[in-house]
Amino acid sequence: MYPPAPPAPHRDFISVTLSLGQGDDGSKAQRRRSCWRKWKQLSRLQRNVILFILAFLMLCGLLSYISVADQWKAPGGRSAREQRARPANPPILPAPQKAAADPGDGPVRPPQRPQRHARRGPPNLQIRAPDRDAQGRRQDGSRRREGAVDEAHQQQNPPRTVVSWRGAVIEPEQGTELPSRRAEAPSRPSSWGPRILKHVAAPNERQKAVIDAFRHAWAGYRKFAWGHDELKPVSRSFSEWFGLGLTLIDSLDTLWILGLKKEFGEARRWVSRRLQFQKDVDVNLFESTIRILGGLLSAYHLSGDPLFLQRAEDFGNRLMPAFQTPSKIPYSDVNIGTGVAHPPWWTSDSTVAEVTSIQLEFRELSRLTGVRKFQEAAEEVTRRVHALSGKKDGLVPMFINTHSGLFTHMGVFTLGARADSYYEYLLKQWIQGGKRDARLLEDYLEAVAGIQRHLLRRSEPSKLAFVGELAHGRFSAKMDHLVCFLPGTLALGAHHGLPAAHMDLARELMDTCYQMNRQMETGLSPEIVHFNLHAQEGQKDVQVKPADRHNLLRPETVESLFYLHRLTGERKYQDWGWEILQSFNTYTRVASGGYSSISNVQDPRNPQPRDKMESFFLGETLKYLYLLFSDDPDLLSLDAYVFNTEAHPLPIWAPA
Repeated sequence: MYPPAPPAPHRDFISVTLSLGQGDDGSKAQRRRSCWRKWKQLSRLQRNVILFILAFLMLCGLLSYISVADQWKAPGGRSAREQRARPANPPILPAPQKAAADPGDGPVRPPQRPQRHARRGPPNLQIRAPDRDAQGRRQDGSRRREGAVDEAHQQQNPPRTVVSWRGAVIEPEQGTELPSRRAEAPSRPSSWGPRILKHVAAPNERQKAVIDAFRHAWAGYRKFAWGHDELKPVSRSFSEWFGLGLTLIDSLDTLWILGLKKEFGEARRWVSRRLQFQKDVDVNLFESTIRILGGLLSAYHLSGDPLFLQRAEDFGNRLMPAFQTPSKIPYSDVNIGTGVAHPPWWTSDSTVAEVTSIQLEFRELSRLTGVRKFQEAAEEVTRRVHALSGKKDGLVPMFINTHSGLFTHMGVFTLGARADSYYEYLLKQWIQGGKRDARLLEDYLEAVAGIQRHLLRRSEPSKLAFVGELAHGRFSAKMDHLVCFLPGTLALGAHHGLPAAHMDLARELMDTCYQMNRQMETGLSPEIVHFNLHAQEGQKDVQVKPADRHNLLRPETVESLFYLHRLTGERKYQDWGWEILQSFNTYTRVASGGYSSISNVQDPRNPQPRDKMESFFLGETLKYLYLLFSDDPDLLSLDAYVFNTEAHPLPIWAPA
């Protein structure tokens, strides 16, 4: 019998079957069943999301196909419709740049919200200048980065910068766009070309002294305030008003006239690469028109460089919202970034000088560009003021309401602040336009007669002729230094055929303005003087109150000296101007660079520098001194040019 078979050995194992989705017969039916099962296992929300994504991708693909097909239809990568709508010469807005101490490439700090102020003097804003060592390090890197940047590559819109009241900067959100009105594309310039000033005689010794003074002032600005509005020479810093390089633009034509071509080239590069108007900042319509718009137009005429006309038209477009008022009398302030205009915070009025001293610049801008809106808006103001009641023998009140278009604060008449350049521009518009507008001449002649009848008096003991003020029938023997524009304006009118008696009055008032300087211990005029009307032993003709003893480096006296010398040829006017230049050098020159306004013209030992060099010192005061010392009547001939109230020469229009 056979023994039983031994038990089979015990083996543990696991069987794993790996499948790639194919059945034994190689078909894909099992995989299709698996995908459908997984789709059914998804929630309704998940299925909807997947379907939405697929639809979105299909739509994007369709749009891309249409875009590519359209590009093939229109050359240059744009649709035919887009090419037709695109302006031929879109406005150029340079890319935003950071500040530096290097001219032409220096960093520019963000502008500050402007402070409300009286005419012809920006506020004192306490801003510390950047550390100069750190500036130098940034400057080197900036120069390397931007040395090869061409102006043609800077046509994109800069990002918005929001500036607070006292200089705090709020950066814009990425991807936001400034809601400003787009400046319309510049039209082609008309046949009127620039009158390029090329040949200038070699400067004489006194003119060389003016050039030295200008170089000293420019060196301070270049070193401590480049690209900013104004130099603070004592603290070696700067202050901002509009944040638009005010001193630089105001000085462009002075640089050209003085023959400082290297410095002019540096300033021109800054305008090309750094000047940007696309910023959220309020500007005063009057001050920005006479300084910035006037400065750019004058630089264009003297140099022939179209860059300045392009910038002028861009800026003029940004000022136009100020004229959008019920009365067509413009608001005093306008935001050049947002296009929002408004009156001062404390009133709905504008000053008469502000709204009637912008016409030379806007008219010339229209003449050069062929765009009529600039001239039409400015001349509409002139027409309305011409027709207003409330004048007194041609004298106008100081304020006008932007809603009603009527004069306010009736019965107060002055040729000082808030009214002065109204009278100046009546004459100069008439001259600019070829002496054809009878209304302007009528208003000017009536105003001069009103000045002689109501405001002209003589002081004691020297019988100095002066122009005071009238308030509700009561005369005040107060005269602003600003009124010293009047001798030059009267002389200019006499030169253009107005009564010879105007020249006689101009001579007398010129003597008075000179005495306003000479009778001060520093030889510099105070801001305001009061004249003695009654003879008193031991008293001078001119008295100064403590609050009025400051001197802001104003140009009005030397402005009129220029006109009187140019039109009479008398050397004494040059000698008087030379005395004033010496006084500026003695009491206002700052050793480290620049000139400073002073607080006390009666204390030569301590004139108390105010640490501010106004832009008009370079734009007007030194320019008029240089022209005063010239014996060449063809250097900016008064038969070819008319100067705006910021001393920027603009051509007289040829007769039709």
